[in-house]
Amino acid sequence: MRALTVLVGCLAAVSAFVTAPTASATGTDAESSDQYVFPDAQADDGAHITAVKRLDTRMADLTVASPAMGGEVPVRVILPRGWSADSTRTFPTLYLLQGASDDYTSWTRETDVEELAQDADMLIVTPEGGRAGFYTNWWNYGRAGGPNWETFHTVELPQILERGYRAGNRRALAGLSEGGLGALNYAGRHPGEYVFAGSFSGVVDILDGALRSGINLTCMREKVDAMKLWGDPFRQRDLWDDHNPAAHVERLRGVKVYLSAAAGLPGPFDAGQDIFAGFLESPVYVPTRDFYQRLRAAGIDVTADLNPSGSHAWPYWQRQLHLAWPSVLSALQVTA
Repeated sequence: MRALTVLVGCLAAVSAFVTAPTASATGTDAESSDQYVFPDAQADDGAHITAVKRLDTRMADLTVASPAMGGEVPVRVILPRGWSADSTRTFPTLYLLQGASDDYTSWTRETDVEELAQDADMLIVTPEGGRAGFYTNWWNYGRAGGPNWETFHTVELPQILERGYRAGNRRALAGLSEGGLGALNYAGRHPGEYVFAGSFSGVVDILDGALRSGINLTCMREKVDAMKLWGDPFRQRDLWDDHNPAAHVERLRGVKVYLSAAAGLPGPFDAGQDIFAGFLESPVYVPTRDFYQRLRAAGIDVTADLNPSGSHAWPYWQRQLHLAWPSVLSALQVTA
């Protein structure tokens, strides 16, 4: 029985970070266009847009040449209805971060975010985060060389969007699973840059035993050396602590925080779903609950939706997007 318990725990940890896909799609016909290309929209280090593929009247895929990443990175952008390249007006920005083993199209592929934001005067940005990027500048055994996801997402991309796409300086972040780690870390590690951080079924404590196992197993599945992220959790403990949201409650002071997680029991959207999705969700529940309690005790502005039932799957993240939406709009000072 103990062996079975350990096996179930390991299977659950495999990914608290793997997203469970559904069969939905955007259903739009893409057309190539250079309408939104701005040659002068460059980051300080020279990162710039090399191509734009327009997907509909408001949504486009950008290709960004990134020195931080050492190559080109795709980014999806949803423009507000009042957007104009010639306007002097700027717009707040919501960055939506993907989970592991997925890509930058997942938020528009699996949720109704474009429709949800149709009357909101803000930019929606879904940048590529890698199948096992973990929203960090990789340690690489102390050697430089990237990938430098944090620099790309928090420095290069905001500068490009501010200089070419009318993005303002009010920014929000939300992410699911591994993307929740990114949202909390970026908001905490860049004080004053973000007004909202949302974590849906997120990795809030990278030193939690089950979640750390999930990181290792996710990297193994994606053929990534997990040691390249932050080194060994014992020998490079300071580096792990520096990238662990649970170790830095005070960093989130001044940020509106939203957390959600479920204990993995069958929920309202689980009929016909793979039961394994519940095992994937359960490891994030206790760390999220404990993190929420510590944030509250510290007086941080935090809201949580913690449930006994629910799984690690898109129908629940779609619901969390809607539940968190009023807080996103409030933090960004947007009406819809």
